[in-house]
Amino acid sequence: MKSTDLARKDRDLKKARKKEEVLARKTEKDSKTVGDYINELNDLFFHDGTKIYNIEKSEEIVDLLEEMKIELEEKNWINVIKKAVKKSGVTEKDSAVEQLKILAEIE
Repeated sequence: MKSTDLARKDRDLKKARKKEEVLARKTEKDSKTVGDYINELNDLFFHDGTKIYNIEKSEEIVDLLEEMKIELEEKNWINVIKKAVKKSGVTEKDSAVEQLKILAEIE
């Protein structure tokens, strides 16, 4: 066998291993990240730029907060809430954060 054939087979092996590693990482990453929860929570808000109106009324928000509490560590819960409210761009951020904390039963 020529050295070029050996080098080509070696490259092919490396590509195959790399592809397996990438696929393994993708399958492990089925759970949502903090950023995913921030985006989803922000998408559920109904607001006019001043206030978020549907915090107490939306079952989807409650379900998402419960899922978040199961999937994420406790230290990330308040960050998700604060960043989702900030991303919405409302001016009454503090009241929205407090309502969400009460709804999610977070201290």
